[in-house]
Amino acid sequence: MNDCCAKDFDGAYDLTVIGAGSAGFSAAITAAEQGARVALIGSGTIGGTCVNIGCVPSKTLIRAVETLHDARAAPRFAGISAHAEISDWRATVRQKNDLVAGLRQAKYADLLPAYSNITYREGSARLVEGGVDVGNSRISAGKVIIATGARTGVPGIPGLETVPYLTSTTALDLADLPRSLLVIGAGYIGAELAQMFSRAGVAVTLVCRSRLLPHAEPEIGATLTGYLRDEGIDIVGAARYRTIRETARGVALVIGHDGGQVEIEAERVLVATGRTPNTGSLGLEDAGIALSQSGAIVVDNHMRTSRPGVYAAGDVTGRDQFVYMAAYGAKIAASNALDGDSLTYDNMAMPEIVFTDPQVASVGLTEAAARAAGHEVRVSTIGLDQIPRALAARDTRGLIKLVAGAKSGKLLGAHILAPEGADSIQTAVMAMRCGLTAKQIADTIFPYLTTVEGLKLAALAFDKEVTKLSCCAG
Repeated sequence: MNDCCAKDFDGAYDLTVIGAGSAGFSAAITAAEQGARVALIGSGTIGGTCVNIGCVPSKTLIRAVETLHDARAAPRFAGISAHAEISDWRATVRQKNDLVAGLRQAKYADLLPAYSNITYREGSARLVEGGVDVGNSRISAGKVIIATGARTGVPGIPGLETVPYLTSTTALDLADLPRSLLVIGAGYIGAELAQMFSRAGVAVTLVCRSRLLPHAEPEIGATLTGYLRDEGIDIVGAARYRTIRETARGVALVIGHDGGQVEIEAERVLVATGRTPNTGSLGLEDAGIALSQSGAIVVDNHMRTSRPGVYAAGDVTGRDQFVYMAAYGAKIAASNALDGDSLTYDNMAMPEIVFTDPQVASVGLTEAAARAAGHEVRVSTIGLDQIPRALAARDTRGLIKLVAGAKSGKLLGAHILAPEGADSIQTAVMAMRCGLTAKQIADTIFPYLTTVEGLKLAALAFDKEVTKLSCCAG
């Protein structure tokens, strides 16, 4: 995609959007549907992080290696055995690349001709008075939205600059699997990729400063840690990174741990310690746009930056780094830029998913966050061994935890660790959005032999012993 495919327009635009990923396209389409003349500026591969190097490629490879695990786990059913193996990892990666290319074309490049009032330009953008410079041309615009995304963050480990480390981008393109892999970072990216490579037959060690999924409920992080260890992943928490170096056999990381010093060796190392906003070439300092300590663009709840007329959305803001939240925030930014800042960003009922197995799915406040916010709370926690669906599937890995107001009974948070948790959390999202109480959830009819029925059972467990209930009883 380049300027030869762009629609020409000589006048001033109503809106210029910098960044052609999910947030940028969401903003541009939202504005175009309102009749605005939009300039959309992209740099690099169109489509941004999710479709190209994030959600789509990682989740298809995660699903691919799940088939290996399913075969190994088949004997949990009496009389059943199965076998699966990787016969051609390069073919698996090529298939992933074909999916990425197809979705990038269908969901991004092919959309542009459908909007006659969107002009696409390629090039590095810089904010200037009255608009945006792109290459040698200037685009005049009344309002600007910055949606330039983020890139892999690099921790300050002495020696890392001399090591050929992998990122979440390059790891997904490996044509040949390493024998061993050291994963630095235990957030959702580190957890997902550690399990993916382990299931593909790689010996994986995961090292982190605190614990697995540090922002999740402690029960969920601890339980998932046990499951990953059961699969053969070595997890080292509470580590202090000392140095890293290249060796004849790969890499060696020295950490401080349990009062001593430990050296961990592996063939390859994957850095998964977070994301850094893409702001460096935009001229933000000259434009008077405030940044946070992490380098993210500071925005208010209307998506406004500190410079009038300039908005920002998506990962470049450092806020809620999920593709659906990037698109949501960009819609608000576009509507506010054109129609007077009437809309407010609201993440109270934002679902969060970690695509490990079991999956981690959450919405709302953790117990600790609710108490810190001043809520008096009640908590209900049940294991998946109380859920008929899990018993029938002979896979009771996981738990469900609900957090509710002690007096109001309103649901404040829901947290699921379950093989099908990602497809169950939306019920809790809708319950929170509608202000339902735990009792109202418990009184709602749920389908039997589903994972989502666990939400009803967890709601009942606030006041009842669910082990003493018959099937479907409430």
